Amino acid sequence: MAARSAPSCHLRLEWVYGYRGHQCRNNLYYTAAKEIVYFVAGVGVVYSPREHRQKFYRGHSDDIISLALHPERVLVATGQVGKEPYICVWDSYTVQTVSVLKDVHTHGIACLAFDLDGQRLVSVGLDSKNTVCVWDWKRGKLLSMAPGHTDRIFDISWDLYQPNKLVSCGVKHIKFWSLCGNALTPKRGVFGKTGDLQTILCLACARDELTYSGALNGDIYVWKGINLTRTIQGAHTAGIFSMNACEEGFATGGRDGCIRLWDLSFKPITVIDLRETDQGYKGLSVRSVCWRGDHILVGTQDSEIFEIVVHERNKPFLIMQGHCEGELWALAVHPTKPLAVTGSDDRSVRIWSLVDHALIARCNMEEPIRCAAVNVDGIHLALGMKDGSFTVLRVRDMTEVVHVKDRKEAIHELKYSPDGAYLAVGCNDSSVDVYGVAQRYKKVGECAGSLSLITHMDWSSDSRYLQTNDGTGKRLFYRMPGGKEVSSKEEIKGVHWASWTCVSGLEVNGIWPKYSDLNDINSVDGNYIGQVLVTADDYGIVKLFRYPCLRKGAKFRKYSGHSAHVTNVRWSHDYQWVISIGGADHSVFQWKFIPERKLKEAVHIAPQESLADSNSDESDSDLSDAPELDSEIEQETQLTYRRQVYKEDLPQLKEQCREKQRGMASKRRVRAPGSSIRLHFVHGYRGYDCRSNLFYTQIGEIVYHVAAVGVIYNRQQNTQRFYLGHDDDILCLALHPLKDYVATGQVGRDPSIHIWDTETIKPLSVLKGYHQYGVCAVDFSADGKRLASVGIDDSHTIVLWDWKKGEKLSLARGSKDKIFVVKMNPYVPDKLITAGIKHLKFWRRAGGGLIGRKGCTGTLGKQDTMMCAVYGGTEEMAFSGTSTGDVCIWRDVFLVKTVKAHDGPVFSMHALEKGFVTGGKDGVVALWGDTFERCLKTYAIKRAALAPGSKGLLLEDNPSIRAISLGHGHILVGTKNGEILEVDKSGPITLLVQGHMEGEVWGLATHPYLPICATVSDDKTLRIWDLSPSHCMLAVRKLKKGGRCCCFSPDGKALAVGLNDGSFLLANADTLEDLVSFHHRKDIISDIRFSPGSGKYLAVASHDSFVDIYNVLSSKRVGICKGATSYITHIDWDARGKLLQVNTGAKEQIFFEAPRGKKQNIPSVEVEKIGWASWTSVLGVCCEGIWPVIGEVTDITACCLTSDGVVLATGDDLGFVKLFRYPAKGKFGKYKRYTAHSTHVTNVRWTYDDNMLVTLGGADMSLMVWTNETEGYQEKRPCDSEESDVDSEEDGGYDSDVTRENEIRYTVRALSTSIRPMLGIKPHLQQKEPSVDERQGVVRPPVSRAPPHPEKLQSNNVGKKKRPIEDLVLELVFGYRGRDCRNNVHYLNDGDDIIYHTASVGILHNVATGTQSFYQEHNDDILCLTVNQHPKFTNVVATGQVGDSAEMSATAPSVHVWDAMNKQTLSILRCYHSTGVCSVSFSATGKLLLSVGLDPDHTITIWRWQEGARIASRAGHNQRIFVAEFRPDSDTQFVSVGVKHVKFWTLAGRALLSRKGLLSTLEDARMQTMLAVAFGANNLTFTGTISGDVCVWKDHMLCRVVARAHNGPVFAMYTTLRDGLIVTGGKERPSKEGGAVKLWDQELRRCRAFRLETGHSTDCVRAVCRGKGKILVGTRNAEIIEVGEKNAACNVLVHSHMEGPVWGLATHPSKDFFLSAAEDGTVRLWDIADKKMLNKVNLGHAARTVCYSPEGDMVAIGMKNGEFIILLVSSLKIWGKKRDRRSAIHDIRFSPDSRHLAVGSGDNSVDFYDLTLGPALNRISYCKDIPSFVLQMDFSADGSYLQVSSGCYKRHVYEVPSGKPLLDPAAVDRITWATWTSTLGDEVMGIWPRHTEKADVTCACVSHSGISLVTGDDFGMVKLFDFPCPEKFAKHKRFLGHSPHVTNIRFTSGDRHVVSAGGEDCSVFVWKCVHASH
Repeated sequence: MAARSAPSCHLRLEWVYGYRGHQCRNNLYYTAAKEIVYFVAGVGVVYSPREHRQKFYRGHSDDIISLALHPERVLVATGQVGKEPYICVWDSYTVQTVSVLKDVHTHGIACLAFDLDGQRLVSVGLDSKNTVCVWDWKRGKLLSMAPGHTDRIFDISWDLYQPNKLVSCGVKHIKFWSLCGNALTPKRGVFGKTGDLQTILCLACARDELTYSGALNGDIYVWKGINLTRTIQGAHTAGIFSMNACEEGFATGGRDGCIRLWDLSFKPITVIDLRETDQGYKGLSVRSVCWRGDHILVGTQDSEIFEIVVHERNKPFLIMQGHCEGELWALAVHPTKPLAVTGSDDRSVRIWSLVDHALIARCNMEEPIRCAAVNVDGIHLALGMKDGSFTVLRVRDMTEVVHVKDRKEAIHELKYSPDGAYLAVGCNDSSVDVYGVAQRYKKVGECAGSLSLITHMDWSSDSRYLQTNDGTGKRLFYRMPGGKEVSSKEEIKGVHWASWTCVSGLEVNGIWPKYSDLNDINSVDGNYIGQVLVTADDYGIVKLFRYPCLRKGAKFRKYSGHSAHVTNVRWSHDYQWVISIGGADHSVFQWKFIPERKLKEAVHIAPQESLADSNSDESDSDLSDAPELDSEIEQETQLTYRRQVYKEDLPQLKEQCREKQRGMASKRRVRAPGSSIRLHFVHGYRGYDCRSNLFYTQIGEIVYHVAAVGVIYNRQQNTQRFYLGHDDDILCLALHPLKDYVATGQVGRDPSIHIWDTETIKPLSVLKGYHQYGVCAVDFSADGKRLASVGIDDSHTIVLWDWKKGEKLSLARGSKDKIFVVKMNPYVPDKLITAGIKHLKFWRRAGGGLIGRKGCTGTLGKQDTMMCAVYGGTEEMAFSGTSTGDVCIWRDVFLVKTVKAHDGPVFSMHALEKGFVTGGKDGVVALWGDTFERCLKTYAIKRAALAPGSKGLLLEDNPSIRAISLGHGHILVGTKNGEILEVDKSGPITLLVQGHMEGEVWGLATHPYLPICATVSDDKTLRIWDLSPSHCMLAVRKLKKGGRCCCFSPDGKALAVGLNDGSFLLANADTLEDLVSFHHRKDIISDIRFSPGSGKYLAVASHDSFVDIYNVLSSKRVGICKGATSYITHIDWDARGKLLQVNTGAKEQIFFEAPRGKKQNIPSVEVEKIGWASWTSVLGVCCEGIWPVIGEVTDITACCLTSDGVVLATGDDLGFVKLFRYPAKGKFGKYKRYTAHSTHVTNVRWTYDDNMLVTLGGADMSLMVWTNETEGYQEKRPCDSEESDVDSEEDGGYDSDVTRENEIRYTVRALSTSIRPMLGIKPHLQQKEPSVDERQGVVRPPVSRAPPHPEKLQSNNVGKKKRPIEDLVLELVFGYRGRDCRNNVHYLNDGDDIIYHTASVGILHNVATGTQSFYQEHNDDILCLTVNQHPKFTNVVATGQVGDSAEMSATAPSVHVWDAMNKQTLSILRCYHSTGVCSVSFSATGKLLLSVGLDPDHTITIWRWQEGARIASRAGHNQRIFVAEFRPDSDTQFVSVGVKHVKFWTLAGRALLSRKGLLSTLEDARMQTMLAVAFGANNLTFTGTISGDVCVWKDHMLCRVVARAHNGPVFAMYTTLRDGLIVTGGKERPSKEGGAVKLWDQELRRCRAFRLETGHSTDCVRAVCRGKGKILVGTRNAEIIEVGEKNAACNVLVHSHMEGPVWGLATHPSKDFFLSAAEDGTVRLWDIADKKMLNKVNLGHAARTVCYSPEGDMVAIGMKNGEFIILLVSSLKIWGKKRDRRSAIHDIRFSPDSRHLAVGSGDNSVDFYDLTLGPALNRISYCKDIPSFVLQMDFSADGSYLQVSSGCYKRHVYEVPSGKPLLDPAAVDRITWATWTSTLGDEVMGIWPRHTEKADVTCACVSHSGISLVTGDDFGMVKLFDFPCPEKFAKHKRFLGHSPHVTNIRFTSGDRHVVSAGGEDCSVFVWKCVHASH
């Protein structure tokens, strides 16, 4: 059967006709070699016009839609569409892939651009967010990504003149991006008044921050910075699609068919209108231009490429053309000449020369063309049309012969008969018409048998028959020319068909996949001579099959290139070429046919390199000629390693079970037991499904793995050490070339690879995140820096890692079939091979991807299954071992020869200096010469060869060998049976380790008085093991059946074994010979037990749900226990041998009386009192606590109680061994947990003396021996157990400040809502009332003779000329965020400066002068700050801010790293911490930065901040983390503290490993809420707690508590690097001996306290820092204080309000002073010139408003409780006070003549007081009918009116002092105001912004000059407007800095400064006014 193998001929792509001009732009360029690069369908084309030759890049798997040229013009980047689209960077010269970038974009890649030096590539996705990504393309690494825009982006470009800047444009937008760290931050281009907001299609960057862009209306927009400066109108008459910048200037091309050239300053040079040239036509539209020197390339919408020479611009040269838009279906070949004819929905028919690769004729028809045929003589060409007609043309001159329309539906197929007499025409209405050619195409017959559209037809050679296929896949036959249907099969049998283009029929059965009835093959054509068949399908693939191919699922070769449907395919007349056409890509591909004989000559045609799996050259359906798979391999391929539950799922499962827990948490749970266990020895080696996993380390120890344990075995001392970092089965192991590090890969949902040190057994790196289900192969590179790994997901993903950094370098899908090995080329670190089922693949790295080529077996053989592979002496040579026992020798990718090496599969292979060693299933180790030319020596693994004195027993001769390694004069061999042997070169064999073979192990029994145990397994063996130091297997016996349980008799002489077939036997415990056996049951015997004492009775439990009781002496069954409803799982005797306790699978606990077996009901109270001989029951009150929270998911399979009845050991389905204190009453007991087994622990037993615990792993077949360490003994060694799951129910303590900090909800500015309870319609939305004149229809003349309107505002003489204010510059900030942040005050520059933050500004404050400078790049509140301590990074500061989404957009939370002195941003790190960053810390070298999020998982992330690279990230804790800090001497270790938590973390590569702090060693220690952390030498850590204690930790064990270090919570701790002294700060009431700040020695034993003399009742310290002889303290009361260490003197450096909002603000009428009044009950006087607080008054109540009298001698203060006070400024004495209102006073004002005082309150009223009547302050009148509370008030200049703005967005004017409303708008218009602070009124309509649904403009103030206006709003913005601004949405400048809610704002005298007061930030900002110059 020839069809069983693929045809041995081949197709090579020779030419592609077409260019993709539709839906793509800027995709046509000159390369450096003057070749032209473009793309069509899924192929990149490099065309050389000089040689008229094409090269193809075929690394894509779908349509290419974007292209960018590297600045050196050799490399090309292309992007494709698809579900998982990728970008390829390839070399236009060699057309080989250089890099692959993938796994980020979805849908497709719309634009690409290289930066100036070609190092970075930017890409834009087609997803809904139009994601923008920046890549380091050589390393295949994503540097940054951000959402691009809500609508399509059409073009993106790097600014070639400014580093790290990009510009993108698209639908109605243009954006200017800057890249810093990993953050891409956009600024939208401002169109302003210069041009209309419209869609921008293309752009180019120029120097001086200029950007030129082409718009949809044909204008060119010129941008400077982000502003539109000018437009060049009518550059084109329609959209400008393409813009190309070169040395000489710019070229633009548009939809109008014109090309324009511009010089460098964008002045026009020339226009070329292509429509007017000879080749032009109406509707020509330019999609792409490229200008180089005197040549211009133009690509058009209709798939043409023109080349224009500039000085002959009216003669463009057409160098490529193709079909235009519309599907392409028609294809015919000329019968005698090398011509092909195509016709398309674009209505053109084209004739192509296959020799010249050119279009030689073209004719446009009236209708879309669907099919074509050429008559035998080559004279007539028939075309079938979409409208049901067909036309016949003369080929010679394309003139019409005839046009016939007999049908209404499309003609899909037509064919001339071989004798040229007839034309058969098949239509979509299911008929075939036959026309006579000679009779001028008269209809002569009709075939009407089909029920569906006609798809294919073929004539017989004698023109007497026609066969058709229709849309249903039916094949019918007709007699010609009449058209009668032929029904007899006989008649058709002998017919020979002239051509074969049908898709159904016996001869082409094989083209259909085995199990499909699809109709996705569009076209076929048979080549009878070459016996090949070519097919075209819907997936863009052309395939070659043998012809005929009769059986379904035949083998084929396949070729991709077309993007989607290949609609038609034909052989040329002489079978030299295959022509295929693409439907949607409307391209024509010409393939050269290379027959078999040629192939032999052209061995150099290597298999095509491919990224996608689909390009495997052969199909894989049943390889009948492949040998049967070996049974062992077959078994192994069946293993999936999938788990129902992975250990990673535990946290979520626990979370789901939280509710259950909460109920329990109230009850006190029993403590965990005092004793613990430690893994001592493991019997077992994983050989049955792993290979090459056994090595000698540097010092001759042996390293291997079993279960979840990496084992290092010392053969001299017979001891083992263990790596216990894994939590599930290890599947592979590789040794570092230096033989000191090991990599192991495990099973898991997101499986990890650990690289660990064999000396220290510490993890160096943990790699995860890219594999699924498990890692089955790993290998180190020869230099040891890289690691390759293979996953067991469906596509067997291959990942290449830089393991030390933990970075993924490259990734690829390996193969559909299982991969067994990966090997890295020792000579070229970028190459590797993988071997597995039916394949060997050679890979090379390309950026972020790997490119694979299948090994080429050529004529030497078939693809065999490869079990192992190694590289030989050079980089080309490779050797692989097959499943048939051969060794294949490869050079490059070609098979050179094969050598027979073993009987059965070659499982393991090891390369030596000279030669090789192999091992196979035949149990033979063979040594070979250096090219396998001869076998030097063989060793058979036999019992006879065992060295004398070798411990243990070899189970069988010639066991299958799975691993081989050489070293130290020996050969190390691992077998499938779980044995590790050492073969001496001279022959003798020593057995080192052994375990059970494949099959579950359940039965375990320990001896009553010796340290031995027995096991029985499904591998049909019973084994006795020595647990004493010799650690070996003492005896083994094979059984007829597998066994599930065993038990020693009380005297230790007999051993009972229960088997799986329902029988059991008694054997002699020494010789293992049978004594007696019984077979009474059908199902598995699940437990078997001798009664205690003399062992008179034997109880035998089975899965038949019975327990049989036998008398041992009489060998008779004496009783049966009935009554269980399910299978029996465990049985125990009581101490007297009278009672049996039974557990069943239905979780019943039943009691039976022995020996008769009568069921007993025993109350649970009594069960405890009974003395049990053993306790292995998992049910009952005494064991309630052993069932975990997630009991549904995991079962407790076994347990065992120590003989002293204190500790209960359990084993469960998740592989955990746990210890509980017995009895474990109450739910969810506390425990110690140990991980070593992978999944089900099937049995656990203590030895007779409780010294050891023996545990069995079901699936991992290992027997583990643990030593029991009782309480006193283990002090020294850190315990490797995990404490229990459920958080302790003791609370962590309480403190109001901690609670407040923990519960603060941080919102983003953009979401802030109004600070006042406003009601009503916002001013800019109110309907304006018409004026009186308008109502009466009076039209006033434009020039009125009435007197001019008075000034709106009394101008306070500000010099003669009024100069408007242009800008505000932040000069001073009075504020510090101490209320909810910590450790955010630091010294810089040896204590000259301090740095801290408030709101969103970082502040550098000079201690001596008080001058400040600011970092203002944050766009939201800063929450944390830290300073880099490394001398290399002096003055580098990191600050973290609030943010919302984790979409990586500009509002995402971020960390900024900046230079404190020059305020330059060094890096911005956008994080995935939703809501905000609450802690940051630099590592010891200063290169790493740690950040902690406020998200629910409190994620911890480590960054390499200079590159913006995120190294590792992990959920920190489920409750708030307050601080995380690196150890001052480490880059890998840090500690996090928070609510009831302290964790000790290690960064290993990419992974973060954590250990909880352990309290167990100190009596009665409880986990409190931890607030601060500091460090000491020798791994000491100090944590400050909420109760005032400080805990001292050694490693992660609590070793001491410094009780009451402070009286209240310890909020801050600081470790001084230079002398190790530690400063702590806490919350204390001042007292004589205590102090809120203490300085301690390095070990926190002695201290000195400092009092902060601040005068507050409680001092609460939030931040401490220590400089030279000074301690810097930040307090909760927002003060920053410097304390001298010698004299304890306190100096307050920074004052601020402690509680906000700061509502009141008043500036002095003449001096640079101002007052602020706040919620904290203080009014403070500030001096701007001296930069300090001059005074403060404590009022005892919250203050809301404050005002100076016009002379500045009095101050009025309004309080929240409705009272107001008047103070005399000189003496600060109270002049008068009054309380007439109950609600808060909102504003208070003196009239300009100081006569009246107006007091506005929340009672909707304004009260007037006459100050001339003295301090009695009796109210003289008040304003009535104010509809809502009062916001602001202003007096008129003459003091007779008051304007009031109220909470319903209304402005009112009242007369003073009568309080009467003034309602006439005209009168109001004429008033001149003394001040203006209202946010309402027509004059300030323009201050209300568009988007303020929830937030408001809160305050405003007009300058003294009366021409500028500043406002504050709920978003925290200060804005500067011109006054008046009656137009809506007036222009303004914005100033950021405050947190949400600016509460008040004022100009100081002389308009020198603006002062703004903050709501949430309690801070006051002073801005300097910059006046316009004259």
